[in-house]
Amino acid sequence: MKFLNVLMASVFLVAPALAQDKLTEVTILFPGTGTVTNFPLDVAMNEGYFAEEGLSVKAEAVDGSAAVLQAIISGQADMGAAGIGPVLNARARGEDVIFFYNHNVRSTMGIAVKADAGVDSVEGLRGKVIGVGTPDGSEVAFARSALQEAGLTENVDYTFLPVGPGGLAAAAFLRGDIDAYVGTRVDAATLTSKGVVLKDVTPEKYLSFFGNGYVTTEAFIAEHPEVIEGFGRAYVRASEWGILPENKDAVLAYSALRNPLEGSDKVYAGNLYEESKSRIVPIDRTTWGMHHKDEWDAWRESLIASGSLNDPSIDVHQAYTNQFIEAWNTPK
Repeated sequence: MKFLNVLMASVFLVAPALAQDKLTEVTILFPGTGTVTNFPLDVAMNEGYFAEEGLSVKAEAVDGSAAVLQAIISGQADMGAAGIGPVLNARARGEDVIFFYNHNVRSTMGIAVKADAGVDSVEGLRGKVIGVGTPDGSEVAFARSALQEAGLTENVDYTFLPVGPGGLAAAAFLRGDIDAYVGTRVDAATLTSKGVVLKDVTPEKYLSFFGNGYVTTEAFIAEHPEVIEGFGRAYVRASEWGILPENKDAVLAYSALRNPLEGSDKVYAGNLYEESKSRIVPIDRTTWGMHHKDEWDAWRESLIASGSLNDPSIDVHQAYTNQFIEAWNTPK
């Protein structure tokens, strides 16, 4: 497995009790430098779960899902976190990439209003101004689909106003420029840390639009099934440990080792942890990492409707595997 020399922050952590020459090195990439949103990785590193599976995991950051996939396809990395759109479009080009672990089982994107706005659903956004980060970002397609299904038409019943992410969105709320905002859990954590108390009005259907998950190649799975099995089992253990309230401080400390800047703002990091925790826990708490056919069907319909899927004829159910679910969710 190859070493990826990326000019970004990286970390190489293993349990000191185990000699490194006994561990299989694994390089995993993320489409950004944030770490709290993937906190089980840091828990598995620092609690020794990966090492117990014979793995030494090296995490690095690159710029976006496309860069993650390019490195995996070229063999410069073993696995990484990516979004469904880039993965499906890569597969449409004939590239060998596949989801193997569903990390964000609930949508990482949402539609929120101020808690005291008196709005309880997207139907209540009629006549409102809805803030978005950019005029053509994925959040626009996400919100447009949800609002259209609720019977609201853009520029007739509501308008989008690009205001930027995070702190810029908070300022827009506080000035009264926007009545709602569509963004990610990172945006939500930032808004909360800036004193904007939010209420999520995302329709239940759209909460099942899972977010970034872990991908690799089918060739890697065939050649190294023990790595995928060990990685997932350690990740499940770390997830279950990391969501316990009494472990929150330790989780944030572990994540701060990989991104000290993010961890330096305790309020923001804490809010982001709570947001992230709410997105990764499967409803039945027994099928960590599992992909569901109906959720993939819903994503396909949404991507086609928004024009984001280059090849609508692609079989989306070939883009993921549940091969290791039983092994991951059964104690070793």
